[in-house]
Amino acid sequence: MSDLKFITKILHHPFLKEDPHGSLHMPVYENVAFEFKSAEESELAFQRKKPAHAYSRITNPTVEAFEQQIKAVTDAVGVIALSSGMAAIANVLLAVAGQGDNIVSSKHLFGNTYSLLMSTLKDWGLETRFTDLTRLDGIEKLIDDRTRAVFFETVTNPQLEVVDIRAIADLAHARNLLVIADTTLTPPYAFRSIDFGVDIDVLSSTKYISGGATTVGGLIIDNGTYDWRKHPQFAEDARQFGPFTLINRLRRKVYRNLGACLSPHNAFMQSIGLETLPLRIDVSCLNALKIAKFLENERRVKSVNYPGLETSKFFRICQKQFGTRPGGLLTFDLDSKEECFRFMNKLKIIRRATNLNDNRTLILHPASTIFCEYAPALKNEMGVRETMIRLSVGIEAPEDIIADIKSALGEL
Repeated sequence: MSDLKFITKILHHPFLKEDPHGSLHMPVYENVAFEFKSAEESELAFQRKKPAHAYSRITNPTVEAFEQQIKAVTDAVGVIALSSGMAAIANVLLAVAGQGDNIVSSKHLFGNTYSLLMSTLKDWGLETRFTDLTRLDGIEKLIDDRTRAVFFETVTNPQLEVVDIRAIADLAHARNLLVIADTTLTPPYAFRSIDFGVDIDVLSSTKYISGGATTVGGLIIDNGTYDWRKHPQFAEDARQFGPFTLINRLRRKVYRNLGACLSPHNAFMQSIGLETLPLRIDVSCLNALKIAKFLENERRVKSVNYPGLETSKFFRICQKQFGTRPGGLLTFDLDSKEECFRFMNKLKIIRRATNLNDNRTLILHPASTIFCEYAPALKNEMGVRETMIRLSVGIEAPEDIIADIKSALGEL
């Protein structure tokens, strides 16, 4: 099935075991334990010498089927589904870096991700060194013999910065570093990360993949491109497990022990959402471009930021990496925070809610919500202005969304 297109692979990817009733969807195995025919079989299963499910916190047939779908369309060596996107980021970083190690990243990150790096992981002895990732010389200056990875968002939220991923990957790989990308805004289908040198994807499957924000989930996608013999803590394992070293480490230790597993019900819902992922991404991105172009010509709008606009400084690199699918997120600025609030309160169709890539168009004032815990000076460093509004564009008729925006602007 390797020559099939993305959506065909999703719809027709076979189960690892044939369903006895011929179900077209993997049933929901909403249970905890699995019985073995003998004590010998249970021993082999726990020693991972025979494929089998023993306990749903570790593996589950419904979750496994979802992971296998993602694996099929990404050509990854392994996929692990988790309870959230934040769990995916935390599990990977805890697996590849330890006390005294460091990673290189940018302050242009989702607010909770920044908090994880600067608060939680810092308290555990893992340092994050922040720099402008659009400048390769800045990255290079921060790397030392305890640096383990470069971590970034493919399109940052909400700054909408787009870095040259291939250039960063080449620099990192020349120094034996991992390249870890949060691809939440550009999930599989929108972006084929393996072609640009990304070793590991982490993303929130709550967003595009879930199919309308039905469930919370996260994914770790290991592209199998990193030579784990070059990683100080993995060299011994790499001799035995080769490209499967990280997945083995997660399954046997970090993921298993932290317990941030995806529930079978959520896996089932996200597997269904995955079936329409290409259709929804195409509509969302097209709608976002139409709305961004409309906002560019509105006199009350001070600035518009969408990497799919030809006026964006990231337009060319965005085209190279994502083509016509740079995500459905855009931002624009009004005169003041007060005007932003008045505008948002006058909207009739667009929902005032936090999330990204819902089927519905959602609006948020980032500075007063997901970045509210940060001081004004830090918000400024993170590119989060009091005058900024974030719009996550859904799949409604774009004319209706534009009319809603136009009406609200007209009433200011």
